[in-house]
Amino acid sequence: MTPSKKGESALGKGLDALIRKEKPDEPVKSKKKAVKRKVSNKDSSKEKPKAKKVKKTQEDPNKIIIEGVVLEVRKNPRISLWSAKSAAVLRFLKNTKPAFSISKEASVLIEEAVQQKYPEIWEMFEDENF
Repeated sequence: MTPSKKGESALGKGLDALIRKEKPDEPVKSKKKAVKRKVSNKDSSKEKPKAKKVKKTQEDPNKIIIEGVVLEVRKNPRISLWSAKSAAVLRFLKNTKPAFSISKEASVLIEEAVQQKYPEIWEMFEDENF
């Protein structure tokens, strides 16, 4: 682009108007290097205390996830699911068997199925009191 005329506004000039033009006898990189040198000189003159590295132990990598899940489940142990046929069967049982509980029956059925399908994950929560 051509240099802007004296008194002309920078508006409408796009990115070139926002970038400060350096004087011809002053190289563009000189100021940036000076700033970098100042920063690096400060760093070398004052030694910063090194951050302590946290030693990684041989813990279960899922421990944080498990702890979060346990807290969440203790607050709200409910799950929702949609199964029209299962709902029909359970409601039929509720209407035909005295003291039948849809929630208790669904809980037993789901626990058995989840434990059978995901035994390794099930064991992760074996010691938890829900």
